[in-house]
Amino acid sequence: MNQLTLPLSNVQVELLKLYSTNLQDSELEDLKLTLAKFYAKRSIKSANKIWDERGLTNEDMNQWLNEDLK
Repeated sequence: MNQLTLPLSNVQVELLKLYSTNLQDSELEDLKLTLAKFYAKRSIKSANKIWDERGLTNEDMNQWLNEDLK
């Protein structure tokens, strides 16, 4: 593959490599699911970090869930 000289991130380069692949529909669905799981895992990790930094508890969450939205 030719080296790209544009200022692309490592993710952009890898995705461009994928674009040259002709996936079957089932493979494409697998790829989408893999990407969704990747980003979900990152989001959960980030939320857990904030949760721990703020010392939040399950009781805090239950209180928020039961608050009236006005």
